[in-house]
Amino acid sequence: MRIGMMLSYSGGFKETVEVLGDYEKAGLDIVFVPEAYSYDAISQLGFIAARTERLEIASGILQIYTRTPSLTAMTAAGLDYVSDGRFTLGIGASGPQVIEGFHGLPYDAPLARTREIVDICRQVWRREKVVHEGKHYQIPLPAERGTGLGKPLKLINHPVRDRVPVILAAIGPKNVALTAEIAEGWLPIFFHPEKAGEVWGPSLAEGAARRDPALGPLDIVAQAPLAIGEDVDDLIDLARPQLALYIGGMGARGKNFYNNLARRYGYEAEATKIQDLYLAGRKEEAAAAVPADLLRDISLIGPASYIAERLAAYRAAGVTTLKVNPVSPDPARRLADLERLKAMA
Repeated sequence: MRIGMMLSYSGGFKETVEVLGDYEKAGLDIVFVPEAYSYDAISQLGFIAARTERLEIASGILQIYTRTPSLTAMTAAGLDYVSDGRFTLGIGASGPQVIEGFHGLPYDAPLARTREIVDICRQVWRREKVVHEGKHYQIPLPAERGTGLGKPLKLINHPVRDRVPVILAAIGPKNVALTAEIAEGWLPIFFHPEKAGEVWGPSLAEGAARRDPALGPLDIVAQAPLAIGEDVDDLIDLARPQLALYIGGMGARGKNFYNNLARRYGYEAEATKIQDLYLAGRKEEAAAAVPADLLRDISLIGPASYIAERLAAYRAAGVTTLKVNPVSPDPARRLADLERLKAMA
């Protein structure tokens, strides 16, 4: 099982990169850089590529609406080049609050756009002359929509690889089915090993039935807060704010994908309460309202023996990469926790 780590999008990037070499030596396999509505991920990924040797790098995630498909492909090929073939393209739809509220673009047809974008990217990486006649993207642009001077072009450079791995962030049933069909990897959020089969199993099976065998097995990338120790109650509380943010504040009422996921896990009343508190500005109360058993079940927080049990549960659920967020306030302990986890994985 690969061990990955997500960098924070809210600050401390340079400080984290300074110690990434230590994490690389400790066995970290891949690092994900998010984008959200913070600094762009690309500049930071290039910086990390230059400061590391073995560590794989991934966008986690680039939003599908904010770049043209060809630019997304060019960017991925460029990062794969400067990292000597260590880049994975993570993309996802984000949500309407970010896409419409920050970028001023309509949040429409996320599934269809994702399928078209992946197809266009793979044409670019194969150095084919890009021709795509989709509903949402037409390349070259039809003459009646422009000057009529556009012609099919292929990437000037020869990419390091003709197929950069693509990981899709998805939690909705149709999105997950699409991911299992067309992507190398799947990036769900708040992965619950015991309930994943019930919530996502049918969608994964539906997509797998249409999957090209050349893609290989689907890499399932589950995320989890990490802290190894006996002080479980104190450590588990460190994971509360993020869960409250997503369940309560990442989306409008009635249009929050993470809130919907909590409901699908069986926490309908709790999800409503968390959202009500968060949207009312009572963030600490929202964090306190996150159910302790949900926190435990989607976390790797506890004594080493418990962590070993949870690792077995993740493996049984099909997880092949664990993207952890070390939550201890002690930097030395965060590094030690990851090193211990790598040894157990």
